[in-house]
Amino acid sequence: MSRRILVLAHTGRKAAMAAAQEVCTQLHAAGLVPVMRRKDLEDIQAEYGQLTVPTEILNEDVLLTDVDLGMVLGGDGTILRAAELVRDTEVPLLGVNLGHVGFLAESEREDLEMTVGWVVDRAYTVEERLTIDVKVWLDSTLLAHTWALNEAAVEKADRQRMLEVVMEVDGRPISSFGCDGVVMATPTGSTAYAFSAGGPVVWPEVEALLITPISAHAVFSRPLVVAPDSILAVEILTRNAANGLLWCDGRRSLDLPPGSRVEVTRSDVPVRLARTHQTPFSERLVRKFQLPTQGWRGPVNHAADTAESGGVLP
Repeated sequence: MSRRILVLAHTGRKAAMAAAQEVCTQLHAAGLVPVMRRKDLEDIQAEYGQLTVPTEILNEDVLLTDVDLGMVLGGDGTILRAAELVRDTEVPLLGVNLGHVGFLAESEREDLEMTVGWVVDRAYTVEERLTIDVKVWLDSTLLAHTWALNEAAVEKADRQRMLEVVMEVDGRPISSFGCDGVVMATPTGSTAYAFSAGGPVVWPEVEALLITPISAHAVFSRPLVVAPDSILAVEILTRNAANGLLWCDGRRSLDLPPGSRVEVTRSDVPVRLARTHQTPFSERLVRKFQLPTQGWRGPVNHAADTAESGGVLP
């Protein structure tokens, strides 16, 4: 039975739709079956006409559980949308960056043909990324239960009014203050919203949770890195009657009335990302942010140094 590859594209971009056609053609030529969502296929056909190769339709010709891998053509936002689709399955995602930074993507547009070759040859590994479980409470009523790969961000709803909150870790209050918001993030999300808010960059293989205040009016408003099994919470205080807004991965939002409480814990369900080569995260960080590294000399050859000195300090 031929392997099926789900092709997910940002159909609002012509570059992504053109790349999707290329991928489908190359997969079909290699004996694999391209699969697309009906809406994506219709958008591409409306722009370019009928695809030149047969393409199966997800949830009509084939189920998601029959798909081997998902190729995502777009930026990090497109990958986050794809993660919503496949999260409850074991289908990994391989991103091809057609956006700006593209931290979640594995390859760039100019490597598209090579990336298809890696998919055909199964020349990739799969890593699991930690996600968070997000619950919103108002007194004893559960208002919402969702999740995030990058972050759950509590923000002020009114630009003219500061949000009054109290941060909590493992059932104990840390500090209360007025702010523009608070970001509770995963290591994957440390290079996204949390990074923009001044939080630390955390390597994706580190198991931890982050909490970063945004523009806080407080003596102590430092970002915190806590254990992966910690329980984070942000409560919206009622003293100035300001409403908040919860955003999960910039995709799903919920109004937060005064007195509401957002709890974040590690989720039992990860998101699986396919990796075609084991590039160190430090190298990815330098490349994506175009960091200057001039003057770097590299690690010392410790073995040679020990042999020359006889292993004894002078």
